[in-house]
Amino acid sequence: MIAQVDDALRTLVRTQALDGAEVEVAFDAPTKDWAARRNAPTVNLYLYDIREDLRRREHGFSDERDDDGTLLRRSPAPRHFRLSYLVTAWTHRPEDEHLLLDQLLRCFLRYEALPEDLLSGALAEPRLPVPLTVGLPPPEDRGFADVWSALGGELKPSLDVVVVAPIRTGIVYDLAPRPTSGTVVDMADRTGTAADTSRRIHRAPPRRTR
Repeated sequence: MIAQVDDALRTLVRTQALDGAEVEVAFDAPTKDWAARRNAPTVNLYLYDIREDLRRREHGFSDERDDDGTLLRRSPAPRHFRLSYLVTAWTHRPEDEHLLLDQLLRCFLRYEALPEDLLSGALAEPRLPVPLTVGLPPPEDRGFADVWSALGGELKPSLDVVVVAPIRTGIVYDLAPRPTSGTVVDMADRTGTAADTSRRIHRAPPRRTR
């Protein structure tokens, strides 16, 4: 799921924000060593936090049915995880970095969710929207200065982009197979020797067709 979010963001940035410009898109940790090795204009999307969005957790089940509507199996509802990206621009001039950040901000503001045509694999399987936000305040237990401090780098202008991605748990509950015949009723005298050998089979009424 994370790899598919990376691919979607990379495509979105290249096609909508950079519009063919000769700018690299990277997902590396923007440490001092990485910054020293950089020799070309770069947009960096660093995934710095992954946590479940408990407000979106559902306790129901997703049903899988066959073509005639028969219930085959059930799975727990998908869980939703917040993927937080620290988005920065790296050039030789602060003015160029600000211009790139402006283009990135305008790009992300166009979308309340990742476009459906960019969703693939496990990210597309639940068939649910993948919300996207930009520039919201960070969680109370973490600030951007703390992220830069952990990276060992200097504080730099950045955008906080959060993608809420649904993912299936992989748990599947198979149900009992569909009955192939009616119910058989067998009666017997358990106190004597007599027995009712006749059997009546209950047959389900035919299905109504629309």
